Amino acid sequence: MKILVAADGSAYTKRMLGYLTAHDELLGSHHDYTVITAVMAVPPHAASALDRELLKSYYADEADKVFKPIRSFLAKQGIAANYVSKVGPAADLICKQASAGRFDMIIMGSHGYGTLTNLVLGSVASKVLAGCKTPVLIVR
Repeated sequence: MKILVAADGSAYTKRMLGYLTAHDELLGSHHDYTVITAVMAVPPHAASALDRELLKSYYADEADKVFKPIRSFLAKQGIAANYVSKVGPAADLICKQASAGRFDMIIMGSHGYGTLTNLVLGSVASKVLAGCKTPVLIVR
């Protein structure tokens, strides 16, 4: 099964990884994992004043903050994964990656570090549910 793991480094990302550990049917080397994180774009006016390499380095550093604990977790489980970081709105990027990569499932936490939150689900989780044809497992 091709599984897209959407992560932002929040406590709900950690809960989602814990859920994977407890469910052998979702965690194992027989699955193909891709971990995706979305980095908020620097506003265009500010970005135009920055060196391109500095901006690329900033985006890479922000993604690495999310990926580092996940790499460690998956390595302990003996699992290799692909890591993808994109710049822009998280929900849109997750849905595009899921569709383009023909993933069988998206796994994500119910809330994260988004600027807006809903009472039941985070705004990104809600948008992914509404915008993706790929099945979504949301861990609360």
